[in-house]
Amino acid sequence: SNIGDIEVLNLGNNGLEEVPEGLGSALGSLRVLVLRRNRFARLPPAVAELGHHLTELDLSHNRLTALGAEVVSALRELRKLNLSHNQLPALPSQLGVLAHLEELDVSFNRLAHLPDSLSCLYRLRTLDVDHNQLTAFPRQLLQLAALEELDVSSNRLKGLPDDISALRALKILWLSGAELGTLPIGFCELTSLESLMLDNNGLQDLPTQFSQLQRLKMLNLSSNHFEEFPAALLPLAGLEELYLSRNQLTSVPSLISGLGRLLTLWLDNNRIRYLPDSIVELTGLEELVLQGNQIAVLPDNFGQLSRVGLWKIKDNPLIQPPYEVCMKGIPYIAAYQKELAHSQPAVQPRLKLLLMGHKAAGKTLLRHCLTEEIVEGSHAGGDKQKNYPPSPPASSKGIEVTSWTADASRGLRFIVYDLAGDESYEVIQPFFLSPGALYVLVVNLATYEPRCFPSTVGSFLHRVGARVPHAVVCIVGTHADLCEERELEEKCLDIHRQIALQEKHDAEGLSRLAQVVDEALARDFELRSASPHAAYYGVSDKNLRRRKAHFQYLLNHRLQILSPVLPVSCRDPRQLQRLRDKLLSVAEHREIFPNLHRVLPRSWQVLEELHFQPPQAQRLWLSWWDSARLGLQAGLTEDRLQSALSYLHESGKLLYFEDSPALKEHVFHNLTRLIDILNVFFQRDASLLLHKLLLGTSGESEGEGESSPVMSLPTQSQDLLRATQLHHYVEGFLLHGLLPAHVIRLLLKPHIQAQQDLQLLLELLEKMGLCYCLNKPKGKPLNGSTAWYKFPCYVQNEVPHAEAWINGTNLAGQSFVAEQLQIEYSFPFTFPPGLFARYSVQINSHVVHRSDGKFQIFAYRGKVPVVVSYRPAKGVLQPDTLSIASHASLPNIWTAWQAITPLVEELNVLLQEWPGLHYTVHILCSKCLKRGSPNPHAFPGELLSQPRPEGVAEIICPKNGSERVNVALVYPPTPTVISPCSKKNVGEKHRNQ
Repeated sequence: SNIGDIEVLNLGNNGLEEVPEGLGSALGSLRVLVLRRNRFARLPPAVAELGHHLTELDLSHNRLTALGAEVVSALRELRKLNLSHNQLPALPSQLGVLAHLEELDVSFNRLAHLPDSLSCLYRLRTLDVDHNQLTAFPRQLLQLAALEELDVSSNRLKGLPDDISALRALKILWLSGAELGTLPIGFCELTSLESLMLDNNGLQDLPTQFSQLQRLKMLNLSSNHFEEFPAALLPLAGLEELYLSRNQLTSVPSLISGLGRLLTLWLDNNRIRYLPDSIVELTGLEELVLQGNQIAVLPDNFGQLSRVGLWKIKDNPLIQPPYEVCMKGIPYIAAYQKELAHSQPAVQPRLKLLLMGHKAAGKTLLRHCLTEEIVEGSHAGGDKQKNYPPSPPASSKGIEVTSWTADASRGLRFIVYDLAGDESYEVIQPFFLSPGALYVLVVNLATYEPRCFPSTVGSFLHRVGARVPHAVVCIVGTHADLCEERELEEKCLDIHRQIALQEKHDAEGLSRLAQVVDEALARDFELRSASPHAAYYGVSDKNLRRRKAHFQYLLNHRLQILSPVLPVSCRDPRQLQRLRDKLLSVAEHREIFPNLHRVLPRSWQVLEELHFQPPQAQRLWLSWWDSARLGLQAGLTEDRLQSALSYLHESGKLLYFEDSPALKEHVFHNLTRLIDILNVFFQRDASLLLHKLLLGTSGESEGEGESSPVMSLPTQSQDLLRATQLHHYVEGFLLHGLLPAHVIRLLLKPHIQAQQDLQLLLELLEKMGLCYCLNKPKGKPLNGSTAWYKFPCYVQNEVPHAEAWINGTNLAGQSFVAEQLQIEYSFPFTFPPGLFARYSVQINSHVVHRSDGKFQIFAYRGKVPVVVSYRPAKGVLQPDTLSIASHASLPNIWTAWQAITPLVEELNVLLQEWPGLHYTVHILCSKCLKRGSPNPHAFPGELLSQPRPEGVAEIICPKNGSERVNVALVYPPTPTVISPCSKKNVGEKHRNQ
């Protein structure tokens, strides 16, 4: 009965296509009408009835293709009109009669021009026409003297008229991505400007008169072509926010200290080599973004910038303070600089060098010949000659570490890691790959053939690039003496050519993918969500920007592959010396390894020495708290310890996995013992394992102290039976990855003094993702029974019933009617070695009744079945895939989501260890899976982190336009909700762009 008293009516998000007639007569007091996010194709005629009293109308996010002239003419009292995110090709001339209009938003339409009558809107204060198809600045706007905020971003204006100075009331001006090229002199007369967006315009300089804009508080000049810091900015004393990201700046002027009110300074992704000392005078700074430059040294007293909360410095070749310190923030930089000023610094040039390559590539022989000293001798004639040590056996004993003083006069030392080439070591090799190291990829030129490039070279480059983006790689070809001169040249050239082709192919592929993201971002979210055929269907802008940023990161952090291929024969002293000289030259190249000669605080050197002194030197590893106590002895507080440990890790002296939740509480300083233990389990040598077991059984019973019938037999029979039993254990290990705890103790006997040592070691192996206890109840002791451990990387058997389940049949082979839920990870370039084996260990705490195969795991989460499957690529064009699946009836589909969500989270944690890895995630269409489609439709995996769309119950499957998928089969019940950003917040809009 009181409907006539309503003043504000919101009918948004209702799927409306029409408004009932008589609306105006019924709502006589209505002032504000919101019709956003509906399906209107035209301006509802009923709206005209409200014209004599309606002041605000919101028709954004509809499907408008035209505005009725009569309806527009009737809305004479309008003060705010929002027509954004529609499909309007033009605006009617009747728009000019809206004399009271103060705010007009027609952004994200298809406008090629604006009507002349727009110049009659003398009261217009805010106009938004961004993301349209304008090809020139609309001159009609120059008549709008009251205009205070104008946005013409993302139109191809190609320039601005000189008489833009007529808009003297402008306070906020958005010109992002307008392809301006230059600014006219008249632009500098807009002296009321407070916020100005000029990013992505191809600008190379600013007019000198730009300094007249004294009221300017926020200025965005990102994504332009500035090679020098614009001098016209330095007199703008009132500037509070300055964005100069993604330009080509090489330096920052010392006069920047004159911008004393600056709160925000973004200079990321330039070519800046150093910062002026005066930058520390900007004590009001709250945001300082410097990532992606070439800064090696930060100015002294940098800690004066104590108010900086947003601080980004990664991707710089930082030497002083060290990268590890800078990444922790300004307070740590201040503490470091203070200590350095009051202590005697130390220089320890030390570089981690990793030898990688296929089995029988010649890594071990090369390491021996490189690291052995050359001694001076003389032959019978009295002339001096160099004597080289005899060559060692060509095969390695697994992973080995050697310290090599390459240049005693300069104290340059390499910590050389010889990574075994056998496939069984792939699961543990990634633990030794770290930033700041020199990677030497060894190729056997005698056996190399062009068709073998992917396995002998390409896969290793992909692996290193995925684990350590921007790593430095040197290619060394061994056994050069077994090749003819022409053959040697052809093979080296082929490797060089194929590396270039692979890098080009990968970079072009990433660029194409980034372009698809750009095209998706250019489309309105509503349009993307309207068609299942659209790329990134339903994906939010925030998730798309994350995806784009990752592609940009991958493109900007390609491997640094040193060329050409260096052929060497270990029998030729001159070639070996040339290789030594080359490695020294690379190591001492300050642009490649800027950290090598950095000055370190005395406390870091003391911390290193304490780790390798008794009694801790004899221990296999130290806990974080053990290291923290040593840090206190060295003068390092707990919060500064991590930076020092990270440095010791990168320089190869110890292993400290700060990014691993499971391992970050351990510091592995005794590398020799740790590697000895790992080698025991990954050599795949039955005779060697049996030999270790037989040595371990001498003097004790085989069964962990329990009485054994073996002991009652004659000695010779005992030995024979014991050997048979141990051989049985070895076979079970190599075929199924199974070992009982007491046999593991025999294998590790030199490293185990007590039962507690064994338990600690087994816990460590579980945390590393190498094995899990097969029969230990969760949170309960074994009550005296023998614990069995499974090493998934050794599993050889297949699990047929799991494969049948994933294809839509139950154990009896009959099809089931439950809905299937399947998340698929796709790896187009490389699948991280050992990932599936480690993942199968990580999920053990989440599942029960599991059955493992070489590439599959069939288990239960409570009573809900889950299947994890890895499918290696069958060809060059096909990606490796890893899928996590479950099923349930549609009303109970939440139980399937509940089952697979923790498994998805565990996989995401492991993938974070591979920052340079490109992979995609998809939710496979349940309808396609039920039909048995060999190529089911894949919904974007980004939907996993988004809320279910309001008012949508089903989604059309593009594979079959008539088939609809319940939204509960695509969106999980409780994702992370992403809050939309307000366009009125200037700073937020900048960050979004």
